[in-house]
Amino acid sequence: MNKVRTLEEMPLGKFHYQMFFYTGGGAFIDGYIIGIIAVALAVLQPQFDMSLTVVGMIAMAMYVGMFFGGIIGGYLTDLIGRKTMFLLDLAVFVLASIPQFFVNDPVQLIILRFILGVAVGADNPISATYMAEFAPRKQRGALLGGLIALWYVGYGASFLVGYWMLGLGEDSWRWMLASSAIPALILLLGRLKMPESPLWLASKGKEKEANAIIQGVFGKGVVLSESLETKEKTSFMDMFKNGYGKWTLFIALFWTLQVAPAFAIATYIPQVLGEFGFADGNKEYLGSAIMSLFYLVGLLPAVFLVEKIGRRPVLIWPFLVSAVVLVILGITSSWQMSFAFTISLFVIYGIFNTSMNIHQWIYPNELFPTKIRGTAVGFGTGVSRIGASLSTFLFPLILSTYGIAVTMYCCAALFFIGFLISFVMAPETRNMTLAETSALNKPSRKPGNEPNPKRETV
Repeated sequence: MNKVRTLEEMPLGKFHYQMFFYTGGGAFIDGYIIGIIAVALAVLQPQFDMSLTVVGMIAMAMYVGMFFGGIIGGYLTDLIGRKTMFLLDLAVFVLASIPQFFVNDPVQLIILRFILGVAVGADNPISATYMAEFAPRKQRGALLGGLIALWYVGYGASFLVGYWMLGLGEDSWRWMLASSAIPALILLLGRLKMPESPLWLASKGKEKEANAIIQGVFGKGVVLSESLETKEKTSFMDMFKNGYGKWTLFIALFWTLQVAPAFAIATYIPQVLGEFGFADGNKEYLGSAIMSLFYLVGLLPAVFLVEKIGRRPVLIWPFLVSAVVLVILGITSSWQMSFAFTISLFVIYGIFNTSMNIHQWIYPNELFPTKIRGTAVGFGTGVSRIGASLSTFLFPLILSTYGIAVTMYCCAALFFIGFLISFVMAPETRNMTLAETSALNKPSRKPGNEPNPKRETV
């Protein structure tokens, strides 16, 4: 008689790679849309004669949109389903990307970047929860971390595309911004074939339909889970109840302290390199593209180590290294160091910064049950984008007022605070089922009276 296996026990196979491509495609587009504005703004600013305040508002608009998109999109992902939100989200990507080509003033661009931000913010909880709920237990952290890798692929690709499009002349920024519609349309067509998440269906009382999807994908002898699934109503406030409040606080803090300095630096990296003395033709744009591609190096060991040594160390120590490197950059900013030296330090910073970023989609998916998993990821996305929007708005003002050294020190301070918070609060969830990780909020029991994770709702 064949042994019945659960969804989380299935070995990594073709279907998981397909899911990774479809969910990771959203992360690719997210990174592309965020990255392309850095090159476009440098071309656009002199044409519209924009003040630093207006430039900051254009850069900030997307992060403000991501706040609303994360909060609302995450909740809707738990309420109406993963697949439905997937398709709606991609449609917004396409419909908001194309009009950027035709904008005539900064206000129009601010509005469109806000709408795109809503879509990007919503895509985070959709992609992450979808992948987490299909992933094998032993590879879940690596697969979720890999989605972040595709974000950086998209981000790096945007600089290469932007650098190539500079040759199109003074309207090159229009082509840059509208170009995100192409990958979005391709991914939209691909996502039509994706099944709904079985865990989400089971959480809505549709266990028969959930098991039918699993067996249609993996064959008979595979079931949803050995745990008891119960129909539960999605409630936004459940993130703050029954012991989940501490995880909500932890995720909001570490995520915000990661993205606030990182997104600000990433948005203005051509200008930052110019402050280091490398505003030489297109050198700062090419340097930005090279740095972005090297950032992927940090993700390769991270997706391995997060399963080998655990979640905690792969989050804690990169926070500290990122802070130290930015302090060194601040100290040496007035020493007229070589282009290779400065780029090397930024590459080291990027490697460690990206390695800890994989936790943005690991921890929130593991620490919350299915009924609020998307809501939790969306909340983390939304709150972190408040910090990102403020830092992106203030970054050029601090840079122009106090100089590059002070700006680097401010970013380093945020990373150091993140190191302290993660050292105190980060749990270890390696090699645990979703039922076990989402039960970590339960109070400790006496030996012999531990909760049985198989009886928990995932």
